[in-house]
Amino acid sequence: MNNYKRKEVITMPRTKGSKNKPKVANDYATQIAEKQETIASLNTEIASIQKAIEEQKNTLKEKKTALKKAEKEAASLEAKKAKADAKAAEEAKKAEAESVVKKLLASGMSADEILEKLK
Repeated sequence: MNNYKRKEVITMPRTKGSKNKPKVANDYATQIAEKQETIASLNTEIASIQKAIEEQKNTLKEKKTALKKAEKEAASLEAKKAKADAKAAEEAKKAEAESVVKKLLASGMSADEILEKLK
């Protein structure tokens, strides 16, 4: 019988930052060129967005002006309609009064009696 125990060798996994990783040479010129291209494209996009905003502001201003004008015209038309309605009501009242006076005169009432009734 063999009393010797066999030793097991336990291997540890490598750490994430392996030292055997190949070195990457930093090419700053390329990175700078890429960033400058990005900056230029972003500046172009910003300029186009600002232009679109200005156009929208101008359109909004025009629409607000048109709205104020339309509201003013509507108010004017409503005032004219109210005047016309009042005039029509007054004329209808006048016509009704005249018809009542004619009926009363036809029935034989005197002008003084009619005036008393109208009061």
